[in-house]
Amino acid sequence: MSLLKNTDRRLPFIFDDLLTTDWFGGTTNVNKIGRYTPAVNVKETENDFVLELAVPGLKKEDVGIELNHDVLTISSEVTSKTETSENDRYTRKEFGYRSFKRLFSLPDSVDGTAIGASYENGILLVTLPKKEEAKVQPKRLIEIS
Repeated sequence: MSLLKNTDRRLPFIFDDLLTTDWFGGTTNVNKIGRYTPAVNVKETENDFVLELAVPGLKKEDVGIELNHDVLTISSEVTSKTETSENDRYTRKEFGYRSFKRLFSLPDSVDGTAIGASYENGILLVTLPKKEEAKVQPKRLIEIS
């Protein structure tokens, strides 16, 4: 998300990249149309990581999740049009277009074969299970021989 308005170009374009960079592991795609990037929470538990994306107004069919070479891509592209008849006369008509793309580099501790996702009430949950060797092991005593 940019702190500058789209029409305010007094500062160099490099500030767009500086202000829209996700400094916590992901990368953002700043769309020139609509400038929509969903907010993401990353939560770690003993057994997995959970990504929570706020994507209100989207259907689960609108969102794509892809894993390629330990890079998780979550994206969407939605165009909204209204049906019109041949007799309609427009003075002004606006179409809706919204897209985003978020990329996450997965650590070696994630089991890429068991990734799951669910969608409910505008929140997309992506569960990234940890490999067994990456889970926190219980404390144990080691005897000295």
